Parts: sequence; structure tokens; C-alpha cells
Amino acid sequence: MFDQEDGELNVVIGVLFGVIALVIALVIGLGAWTLRAADAEPVVATAAGGFVEVAEVGEPLVKFYFGVGETALPANASADLATVIAALEAAPEKKALLSGFHDETGGAAVNAEVAKNRGLSVREALLAAGVPAERVLLRRPAVTSGGGDAAEARRVEVRVQ
Repeated sequence: MFDQEDGELNVVIGVLFGVIALVIALVIGLGAWTLRAADAEPVVATAAGGFVEVAEVGEPLVKFYFGVGETALPANASADLATVIAALEAAPEKKALLSGFHDETGGAAVNAEVAKNRGLSVREALLAAGVPAERVLLRRPAVTSGGGDAAEARRVEVRVQ
């Protein structure tokens, strides 16, 4: 009599452990699927200063150079903006990746803020020209190290990739 009850108890415990294993597998699978879906869609930069972590591919299409401490788009920027817009229209699947740079002189926080605002100026000009916001990505400001032309440290590079 006890052998039959032990057998039934083993079946019930086996089914219970099987159900628990399926629930755990489902939770892990959903978590992995959510992470993969999040990686597939890059976060679009917002006016509040959100940045994406996207690798730069190839050489920049255009470079916008700014004056010392200036964040307003240079007066001669319209031709470069037209180049970027034409490249985006020619390749609807691609996005514009903006990278702002600054040098090592002065305060790091101030320099990063100026570089970010320069990138946002270029972004706003592209949005005003009709480029959808999801096609304009902004990378975190980077430091230009080494000597050379000081203007190179005060630039925003645009890649269409």
C-alpha cells in the first residue's frame, strides 16, 4: 500500500519540478529576448542630452568647426548641412552620427558641456531641415589630445552610417 503512495508522490514531485523548470526557462528566455531587442534599437539622442554608444565607421562626411567657447552653428554651415541631408536622403536606412570634440584646456565638465551643446546645435539644424529625430544620433563628447590645429578640438563630426 505504501509503495503505491510513494510512486504517486514521486510522480507529483516530478511534475512539480518540471513546471518550475519551465517557468524558470520562460523567465530567462523572456529576459534574453528583451535584452536582444533593446540592443537592436539604439537610444536616440534627446534634446536633454541623451547619448548613444555607437561605433564610428569610416571617415566623417563633414566637420563643423566652432569658435572658442561658441556653441552656435557657424554661419558657413549651410553647405555642410546640405551634404548631410543629401546623404541621408540617398540612404534611407542610415543615420547621422554626430560626435562633438573638445581639447584638454580648461575645466573638463565645462568643455564636455560646450562640446555637447555644439553637437546639439548641429542636431537641431538637421531637425529643422526636416531630418527625423530618430535618424540623428549624438555620441558622448570626446577629448582631442595632442598638438596640431586648435580648431580641430572645437569640431563636430558627422558620419552617415
